[in-house]
Amino acid sequence: MEIHKTDINLIVNPRAGGLNRWTSEGLANLLRKQGLNVLQVLSAAAEEDLALVARPEIAQGAQLLVVAGGDGTINAVVQNIVESPVSLGILPLGTFNHFAKDLQIPLGIEEAARVIAGGKTTLIDVGEVNGRVFVNNSSLGIYPQILSWRKKEQRMGLNKWASLLWATIIALRRPPLLQMRLIANDREFVLRTPLVFIGNNKYQTYGHTMGSRLCLDSGRLWVYLARALSGRQLIGLAFKALFGRLQGEKQFESICVTEVRIETRRSRLMVSFDGEFALMKSPLTYRIRPGGLRVLVP
Repeated sequence: MEIHKTDINLIVNPRAGGLNRWTSEGLANLLRKQGLNVLQVLSAAAEEDLALVARPEIAQGAQLLVVAGGDGTINAVVQNIVESPVSLGILPLGTFNHFAKDLQIPLGIEEAARVIAGGKTTLIDVGEVNGRVFVNNSSLGIYPQILSWRKKEQRMGLNKWASLLWATIIALRRPPLLQMRLIANDREFVLRTPLVFIGNNKYQTYGHTMGSRLCLDSGRLWVYLARALSGRQLIGLAFKALFGRLQGEKQFESICVTEVRIETRRSRLMVSFDGEFALMKSPLTYRIRPGGLRVLVP
């Protein structure tokens, strides 16, 4: 499916990890060299404000938004363009760029710009938790806790990687255990767990493609559960994941769903989505939104 891609709006996260090699105007000029007319270059001081930046452009009928940033930047912008005629172009400038990788978008910025100019538009699924959209995954338990502690350490002056390492060490010393009831596919699971991971489509759990998704349009969420584990057992599970050996692991279970409800005794839960986190009211309802996002791909 092709769209008219001449006029575009560029949204830049000024704090993106890979932006040190590029200026906003440099990115705009790169797109212009591909024959694209950059109408506006927009940015925001904080990642959570990027969604607000995108709103006026959508109201004015923008058909293509190009996002320069990582998964968190994409998540912020996508909140306003799901199930709309607006298409998303990606210049992957984040630390990990999982979304771009799974879409086979080149990580080189010049090559990614060529995809925006000459690629095709495809419809992919998005996940949703209590109305909040995610493109990669969402999780409960130890991972959002690590993100929260990492942010605190960064405020105290540690760099991104040092704060992440320290937050992980703290979390593994005493991993949080969530007592929950999970309802999916007319089944009920009652468990204590340090981690629930919900993927937008299926994540590979073995082999050299471990941690990636082979498709983003199956119309399914995949729920991955880790049974009650100590910090030492979690480290062992992490090493198995690192070497692509999770398949068949008895303490790790996966469920394919279109909707899942998670209930706990807590009124609020720390939830992560695409590398960001927030406190959300319990219970949590996760849904898949098939074909909810238009994206330019090779």
